Amino acid sequence: MNLERRADLILVATTILAAAGWIFSKEAIQGLPAFGFIGLRFVLASLCLLIFCFSDIKKVDKSVIPKALGVGCILGTAILLWIHAISVSDTLGEGAFIMSLSMLFVPLIAWPLFKAKPPRTFWLALPIAFAGLLMLSLGGGNGWQMSSSQLWFMAAAVMLAVHFNFNSQYARQLPTLLLTCLQLFSIGCMGLIASLLFETWPESVSMTTWGWFMLSMLVATSLRYVMQTMGQKHSTAANAAIIMILEPVWTVILSVIWYAEEMPANKLAGCLMILLALFTYRGLGHVVGYVTKKAA
Repeated sequence: MNLERRADLILVATTILAAAGWIFSKEAIQGLPAFGFIGLRFVLASLCLLIFCFSDIKKVDKSVIPKALGVGCILGTAILLWIHAISVSDTLGEGAFIMSLSMLFVPLIAWPLFKAKPPRTFWLALPIAFAGLLMLSLGGGNGWQMSSSQLWFMAAAVMLAVHFNFNSQYARQLPTLLLTCLQLFSIGCMGLIASLLFETWPESVSMTTWGWFMLSMLVATSLRYVMQTMGQKHSTAANAAIIMILEPVWTVILSVIWYAEEMPANKLAGCLMILLALFTYRGLGHVVGYVTKKAA
């Protein structure tokens, strides 16, 4: 098996771990306060990654580290919105597809921020994604209705897109694992502060809950980010973009199996339309770019 094929398989496994993380998180917050769960999870995950990138701290420009931590706070806002959405939602699969729209929001936000005009494929994908969201919001016999969880997931997706734009400014200035470690630490600190301000911790937490917590921290966070870094290092950008679209698909499958999540026709159609929009933007976009480059 060649290196690129192995990297692609690692990325597929990464999307499965990411999807499993939705289940791990939902189970963990049944016994832990949501923000406190995020705080502990990401602080400990950052310490796990620190083992792999401790030597890099001595080599990098120290002035970049506070900026990376600041960008991590943007990601922290997105993660806190996401975990709150999970805590009030019974439809993880639907939420995963809404969150996946963050990649469509990236060029929309980059336009006013960095004067980067969205590519043509974006304008092809946008109406498909919008139609998909409308289908997700079609209530049985009650017309179009946006649930509170959908709005929270949407807000989280927008913040993820904001983070992606700012994070790209620092991705080349720091080693990938160190940048990830710093940002996970920022997220964890924000979660702990939010928990101290807004939450009350239970007097006792069951071992089952701590088991879900450990799976979230070690498998869905630390191991996932290490595997994603390994996969992206040797896979092509086009392959990685297409493979990462699989995360919401796996999330739907796991949610249907684990929670018996119902997928009526309108939700299934909405998820498929969002998937088509992502493929149109990311898949077709890479194909068009490749052909244009060859023609030049």
